[in-house]
Amino acid sequence: MPVKKILVVDDSPTERHFMVELLTRNGYQVITAESGEEGIAKAKAEQPDLVLMDVVMPGLNGYQATRTLTRDEATKNIPVIVCTSKGQETDKIWGLRQGAQDYMVKPVNGEELLVKIAAL
Repeated sequence: MPVKKILVVDDSPTERHFMVELLTRNGYQVITAESGEEGIAKAKAEQPDLVLMDVVMPGLNGYQATRTLTRDEATKNIPVIVCTSKGQETDKIWGLRQGAQDYMVKPVNGEELLVKIAAL
């Protein structure tokens, strides 16, 4: 199923702006959320084709939000790509263990992200 609607979950206005610009310029419909809690609520309400999840956020972090999404009946079929500044190998392993499909370290390479999205 081709990806059309993408939910970007990131507490950084700069990161959200970068992602929205990149994705809309490439023909994707983009929804944003500023926290893990808001991301889970929007994923359930909007049923996006993909979630791009930051990790370091106040309240529910991206690992917790990813785990919630990938284990909930309503959202478990929505792929999650973690996009974070946490670049250690252990961070990546932990992110994938929470159910993420893929893991990218910020600053995210736009071309690489688009290739990963196209491959889903």
